[in-house]
Amino acid sequence: MKKWMMALVAMSTMTAVTTPILAQTMPANTSVYVTLDESVSSRTAKAGQILTGSVSQNVVVNGKTAIPKGSNANLVVASVQASGRLSTPAKLYVRLDSVVVNGKTISARSNLWGQTEKSKAKRDAVGIGGGAAAGAVIGAIAGGGKGAAIGTAVGAGAGTAGTAATGKKDIEFPAETKIKFATKSDVTIK
Repeated sequence: MKKWMMALVAMSTMTAVTTPILAQTMPANTSVYVTLDESVSSRTAKAGQILTGSVSQNVVVNGKTAIPKGSNANLVVASVQASGRLSTPAKLYVRLDSVVVNGKTISARSNLWGQTEKSKAKRDAVGIGGGAAAGAVIGAIAGGGKGAAIGTAVGAGAGTAGTAATGKKDIEFPAETKIKFATKSDVTIK
């Protein structure tokens, strides 16, 4: 091979190696799909707790992959409340905190994703009221007006106890849960 050709090949190789990788910016509201690596429950989770996951499909911006499928994703428990015994509904919300691309951790804050259980107040009131009504009927049969009053109080107490015993319903997202996040601001990936 001629010397000038070898010099040209060497120069093009050096240029390719020394050319910096251009940064790519994902605009705000870019969708990032993540699969949880571990389960999380409103009963045991703590606000600020870090969870792990993986990006479940390539994030493509302007025809180029910004975040490859399989990249590690770090999530954080943003808001959590365990179910209360009577009227406190459980809630559990997580958000994307960062992704790892080419060995670098990139901050990628997102919207919240999760759920809040429906209020149990109505169901609890029905349980307590039903217990009171049943107690009144039984008390009236057994002891007339005075028995109905005693039966109402006893029935309401039994309804409250039954509601408290059966009222807890926590939220759990098992491992392999698929989540769609949207970035809150532009994210630059280098």
